[in-house]
Formats: sequence, C-alpha cells, structure tokens
Amino acid sequence: MTNDERLGLIASCIRDVADFPRPGVVFKDITPLLACPPAYQASIEAMIDLAPPDIDMVVGMEARGFMFAAPIALELGVGFVPVRKPGKLPRDVYSQTFDLEYGQDTLTVHQDAIGHGARVLVIDDVLATGGTIGATARLIQDLGADLVHVVVLLELGFLGGRAHLASLDIDVSAVLAV
Repeated sequence: MTNDERLGLIASCIRDVADFPRPGVVFKDITPLLACPPAYQASIEAMIDLAPPDIDMVVGMEARGFMFAAPIALELGVGFVPVRKPGKLPRDVYSQTFDLEYGQDTLTVHQDAIGHGARVLVIDDVLATGGTIGATARLIQDLGADLVHVVVLLELGFLGGRAHLASLDIDVSAVLAV
C-alpha cells in the first residue's frame, strides 16, 4: 500500500458527528477506524513513521490516546504510561487542569511513572486546541522527563492547537490535518 493509499484509508474511516458533545462541535469519531483492522493498522504504522528514534517511554492520554499509544509502545519496544482522569490511578499523582474547546478537564499521572531524564513520545488521536497535550507536557515536566515529540492521528488546524504547542516549545507531527 502506498502512503497516499494508506492516508486515504485512514481518512475514509474517520466520521464527523455534528453537535457532539455539545451544539457547534464537530466530533471526529474514530470508532469506524478502530473497527477496520487494515485502517487501524495503517494508522499505527503511519504514527510510528513519525516517531523519533531513541524513545524511552510512550505516553497516551485517556481514553482515545490509549488505543494508539499502547500498540505504538509495543512496536517501539518501550514502556507505556497512561495519563488518566482524576480518581483512576491508585497511588500519588501529579495533576493538571486545562481548557478544552468545549469545557475544562483534569489529567493525572503517577508520580513515579517515568524516570528522571527519560525521553518521552506523546501519542494522541486528535490535536484540537492543544490543551490536553499541553497539560500532559506539564505532567511530564513534573516527572523530570523530557518530552521529545508528539504524534497525533488527526490535527484540527482551524482550532490553533499547533500554534499553542509551539508557544510551549512542543514539537508535533500529524498523520492527517484538516
């Protein structure tokens, strides 16, 4: 499969859902992609192609980021660290609250999840405003690790997330951009 065919397959399996989770928001539904093994595999491969070398750990955010970050960590032969919503992790955590395009949320990570100086790759499904990734970057800093790169499946360029992350000196690659 050529890269253009791979990208076409991935794009064909992402469905727009209007007015979800609230009026005016167009939600990017990846469940059709996850239900199509060739498209899911193509998305994982495309994201791995964008990963830098010498990563020590892959971080994925709850919940859709988990679906991409865990298999990518396995393929890269490194550990996976989940960043979760409050109350989901059993030990001491660092927390970050941030703004979304449609509200506010909080993310947490175990305080001992990543070793000091570890080189971290963050994986997520969608880059919108950059709030989720920015909060995750702050958590990684709290751990004393080095956020090397971020890879997302889909970038919603019209929401300005890339510019927000650039202002935080965070490097991002996207498989698809709209």
